[in-house]
Amino acid sequence: MKLMKTEEAVGQVLCHDITQIIPGVTKDAVFRKGHIITKEDIPVLLSVGKEHIYIWEKDEHMLHENEAAQILYEMCRNDHMHPSAVKEGKIELIADCDGLFKVDREKLRKVNSLGEMMIATRHGNTFVKKGDKLAGTRIIPLVIEKEKMERAKEICNDGSILEIKPLQQKKAAILTTGSEVYHRRIQDKFTPVLVEKLKEYGSEVIFHEIYDDDHEAITKGCLSAIEQGAELVLCTGGMSVDPDDKTPLAIKNTGARIVSYGAPVLPVAMFLVSYYEYKDKTIPIVGLPGCVMYAKRTIFDLALPRLLADDFITADELALLGEGGLCLNCPVCTYPNCGFGKGW
Repeated sequence: MKLMKTEEAVGQVLCHDITQIIPGVTKDAVFRKGHIITKEDIPVLLSVGKEHIYIWEKDEHMLHENEAAQILYEMCRNDHMHPSAVKEGKIELIADCDGLFKVDREKLRKVNSLGEMMIATRHGNTFVKKGDKLAGTRIIPLVIEKEKMERAKEICNDGSILEIKPLQQKKAAILTTGSEVYHRRIQDKFTPVLVEKLKEYGSEVIFHEIYDDDHEAITKGCLSAIEQGAELVLCTGGMSVDPDDKTPLAIKNTGARIVSYGAPVLPVAMFLVSYYEYKDKTIPIVGLPGCVMYAKRTIFDLALPRLLADDFITADELALLGEGGLCLNCPVCTYPNCGFGKGW
C-alpha cells in the first residue's frame, strides 16, 4: 500500500472501496477496490474529499481488508447462514432459516479485544428469521499483519462464534389449573393465548385439560401428557405463594429437574422451568403465572424459542436477565426490537 496525491494517481490501482455519502440519498462506493484510476475519475475523487489516496502494493506479510474480512467471516460462520458480498471492506452474515441465534460471547470478546479488527452481532438467544442480518465483520485499517489474523483464528479452533439452531415443531400440552376455571366460575382465557404463541413457531397443542387446585392430579396430568406424546408441557396458573397455588409442587413431584422457580424479569417473575427425562428425550415442563395471559410480552416469549430449539436454559443464564429484564410496557410495543430480555 502506497500513499499518493490523487491528481498523480492516474493509472494506479485502488486498494479499497471509495465511499460517497449524500445525506438522505445514498451511501455507497463510487469506486471499488481494484479499479484503475483514470483522468476522468480525479474530479470525482476530489469531490468526496480524497486529495490523497492509497494505491495497492502487494506485501507478503500483510493482508488487505477484504482478505481479513473473509477470515473473520470464516470464524463466525456455521450451518444455516451465508455471507454477503464484500463491500467497503465488510462482510455480513445472513440467516438461511428461521431459528434461535446463538453467540459465543467469550470468543467474540477475545477477537474484539485483539484490536484492529471487529465483529458486531445482533443479540444472541433471540429468534431470527430467514434473511435476517446476523453479524458484520471488518478490520479497522486498510491492511493488517497476517500473523495477527492467525492469532485471531486460533480463538475459534474449537468452533465458530455464531450458530443458528432450527426450531422444532413440538407437540405441546397445556394444563390449565385453578378452581375458578375448573368449576367454570370464569372462562379459561389463558389457553388461547398460549395456543397463539405456539402457533407463531409452528407448534401444535395435542393435549389440554383443566385441573382443580390438586397437586396430585396436576402431577398425574403432566405425566399423562408426556406419555401421550407431548414434547413440551405448559402448566398455567397456581404459581404464586397463595395457599391454593399448587403448581410448583405438582411439577416437582413429577421427578423433573427444577432449573429455577423465579426469574429476575417483570412481568412474570414467578416463572418455573424444569426438565423431565422420558425414555431418550428431555422434555421441558414449565410453570406460567397469570401475567403471561394478559401482558403482551413476558419471560415466556424470551424462553419459548429456546425451549423449541432444545437449547437448555440454566439458572445462571436466568440470573443474567436481571439487566434488561424490566419490560417498560411501552404504549406501542416494538419487541423484539427493544432492550427487553437481552441480558442472557
